[in-house]
Amino acid sequence: MSLTPELRARIDALLSQHTVVLFMKGTRNAPRCGFSAGAARTLAAVTPDFHDVDVIADPDIREAIKVYGEWPTIPQLYVRGELVGGADILTDMANSGALHELLGLAKPDRTPPEIYISAAAAEALRAAMLDAGDEALHLGIDEHFRAQFFLKPASDHDIVARDAGIAIHMDLSTAPRARGLEIDWVETAQGAGLSLRNPNAPAPVRPIEVEALAQALDQGALQVIDVRPAAPRAFAPFAGARVLEEEQPALLALPKDTPLAFLCHHGQSSRAAAEQFRAAGFRNLFNVEGGIDAWSLRVDPGVPRY
Repeated sequence: MSLTPELRARIDALLSQHTVVLFMKGTRNAPRCGFSAGAARTLAAVTPDFHDVDVIADPDIREAIKVYGEWPTIPQLYVRGELVGGADILTDMANSGALHELLGLAKPDRTPPEIYISAAAAEALRAAMLDAGDEALHLGIDEHFRAQFFLKPASDHDIVARDAGIAIHMDLSTAPRARGLEIDWVETAQGAGLSLRNPNAPAPVRPIEVEALAQALDQGALQVIDVRPAAPRAFAPFAGARVLEEEQPALLALPKDTPLAFLCHHGQSSRAAAEQFRAAGFRNLFNVEGGIDAWSLRVDPGVPRY
């Protein structure tokens, strides 16, 4: 594909309007490939102040940006109009602190977090690493506080936490999420395995039955967030509920300890929405079990069922 003057002008305009631009597949909140998702997460951990361009939604830009910077793959990061690179380069620069320096940010804190490994967990980890060779034990904790152990060669940029004779390598975004992490080995009827207790993780979404929801609403103790599409909301309205699709930015701006109960038809979509708010740092979240259908059956028969 040739880069037409019109497409060059469009890209020039994007880069002049925004200091940091990430060309990616999908958006930062809804990435559509693993590399783009990783790049967006890594960049957001360094600075939330970046502009994302969905190249899938704009096929002309998707092909033009490859020619513009002579870089054949997506994602691509630009800073002050200059191409920085793709996903691997972005990750390396973020972990080394070079990206912070490029963006004029303070050097990142590379202090290893304090972690606590039980004797049983340490024994299990040592046994698992007997055939690891030169590979090191790594831990990744993502923005949803999902944790994963894996083996790969050590890097000079790793942050290494130690306890009970075990060294655990982490990247720059994982380290602060691992402060105070407790790692144990548990045996249950379902099997045995590592158990992690992370004091930094937001409290889990709690179920709430419709009877308890009615009582909480009478006491003014929480707000209901309706996540249903417009048509079912109009057919079977929930009085006083706030609407997610209409108010999401305002809702995400609420204090993180605001009690919120999420409502859908039967309780599935609402749980997914509640988990998104949990990932954003909210700590007092409920999922209405059975949804509006249970509310109609057990609390307010005046609400039509569908």
